Amino acid sequence: MSEATTEIPAESIDLLHTAHGQLKEQIGRVIVGQEDVIDQLLVSLFSRGHCLLEGVPGLAKTLMISTLARCLSMSFSRIQFTPDLMPADITGTDVLQENRDTGQREFHFIPGPLFHNVVLADEINRTPPKTQAALLEAMQERQVTVGQTIHKLSDPFFVLATQNPIEQ
Repeated sequence: MSEATTEIPAESIDLLHTAHGQLKEQIGRVIVGQEDVIDQLLVSLFSRGHCLLEGVPGLAKTLMISTLARCLSMSFSRIQFTPDLMPADITGTDVLQENRDTGQREFHFIPGPLFHNVVLADEINRTPPKTQAALLEAMQERQVTVGQTIHKLSDPFFVLATQNPIEQ
């Protein structure tokens, strides 16, 4: 079995290393300590993945994620996951509106909080399976399906989820 390898130019590696150092320094101005967690967050970001932060309340998980979004100058949204949260609450919904020019009624899509670059899914373990499935579709496919229509998400799209182990 042979494995294909891709050679990465040294300049790209240098740029990545520089960006990592600058981001870590900027986040470190707000978050004291937790260097390992910050490193893992940045690995997820640079690999175009997502991240789950688990910890007891009070460890600055939410502050760390909002700080990362500010450092990157990216749009940010926070979704507080609750037992009554519905998929449409995070994906968005079609709303029936009347066209003032023609008088006809048309569906107009109102995007939900998933339509940002950095999304904080706070306390993800508290929400129903259908809502988790909608979030997982967004994370995997980088799109959401509302009705029969597929809507592409922002690029880059990065979900950082938190959960408190005592509420599992």
